Formats: sequence, C-alpha cells, structure tokens
Amino acid sequence: MVPEGRDPGRPLIANEGPLAGYPAAVDRWDAVDDFIVDNFDLDDDVLRAAVKASVAAGMPQIQVSAALGRFLNLQARAIGARRILEIGTLAGYSSIWLARALSPDGRLVTLELSAKHAQVARDNLARAGLDAVAEVRVGPATESLAALVAEGVEPFDMVFIDADKEGYPDYLEWSLRLARAGTLIVADNVVRGGAIIEPDHADSRVQGIRRFNEMLASDSRVAATIMQTVGAKGYDGIAFALVLENKAP
Repeated sequence: MVPEGRDPGRPLIANEGPLAGYPAAVDRWDAVDDFIVDNFDLDDDVLRAAVKASVAAGMPQIQVSAALGRFLNLQARAIGARRILEIGTLAGYSSIWLARALSPDGRLVTLELSAKHAQVARDNLARAGLDAVAEVRVGPATESLAALVAEGVEPFDMVFIDADKEGYPDYLEWSLRLARAGTLIVADNVVRGGAIIEPDHADSRVQGIRRFNEMLASDSRVAATIMQTVGAKGYDGIAFALVLENKAP
C-alpha cells in the first residue's frame, strides 16, 4: 500500500536486503523523510521540474533523496569547495544541489554515460541557472576520468560517486588521482541493504561495493568511514573519505 500523499512512482525501498520484508518500517522511514523535506524546505520549483523532466524522459527514479541532496550541498559549502567532480549525473538532480554550493568562480564537472540522460541534465541545469558553472561530460566514466587526468586539470575539492556499483573501485582510484590533500570523497549506496557483509553474494553490484569498501578501509591515502542510512530510498549507506597527504598506498 502506498502511503497517503506519496508519489506512487517512488519505490518503497530501492534495494533488496534483510529489511525489504518490513513495509511498516519502510513506510515510517518514508514518512520521516517527507517530514524532513517539509520542515527544512528542501524542495522547490527547480528541483521538482528536474524530477518531472526525468520522469518524462523515462529515466529511472534513482536520484538522491532531497535530504541527501541538502547534505551534499552543506558538505560542499562547509569545506568551501570551489571545484566538484560528480561521477554519475543521471538527470542532474544531485548536480543542482552540488552546483548551488559553489562560489561564482566555482566549477562542477559531472560525468554521464548516456547522451540522452546528459541532455536532460543539461536542460535541468540550465533551468536552474547553473549551466555556466556546470559541465556535463558524456561517455564511460573511466574514459572521462582518464581524460581529466590527461588534461592536467586542477585538483577537485570534493568528489561525489553515485554511478554503476561495479565501477566504484576504479572510480576511487581515478578520484584519488584527481584529488589533493584535503579533498572530500563521498560515495552513495555502499551498504546495499546490508548485503555488503555477505562475502559470497551473487550480485555483481554488491561485490563491486565490497571491493570499494575494502579499498577505502585499507588505503593509507585516506581516512574514511561509512554511515548507514534509512529513508525514502530504503536501507543503505554513504562512505566518506578525506584524502590525506599524497603518498603511496
């Protein structure tokens, strides 16, 4: 049953896991997320239009929640991020939150595999008045990341990873090459409904995340942790890594 006032197109839980069979708990998480959105005024015409455009384009509704969008925005503002790299654009919903945190001379580079999705994101960013500070690059993320390294771009202050889970280990390595001491790396969907504690899990996405988490935990170039989360997107988690001095792993 869909809770009253809830968009029926939004899934009750975004991943499979040990709590997927407890709809009452999931409904409560969803209601609390709605409470947070309403009380902290986390929605506006631009963000609603971005979601509406993604629905019209037939895109999967897997963007970050509004609460996580604000959290990313606050993190970027707290560290004074002037250059942000996003791996996984989709329709640009999280891109809008991140770009809004930039100073006028700031820059967001966001990477998207699908040309169709990238165009929706560009339109959404333009509608938000952020097209002058946000660049959407199209193609496989590893190729786009390699191109950024080859271009010798200025290091990024913050990196947000939210793309195909199998690619997370590679994205971490490339992100470190594009970072500096003090860069904050944030990665979404790193708990997978608790499945990350199962070493023999059959899902390649879980295995990709397990490898990513192992890399974070063992790499001396970063200080990192994972926070479990519950909400409208279900039971999952976010990884945070602070890049330390650039030294060999």
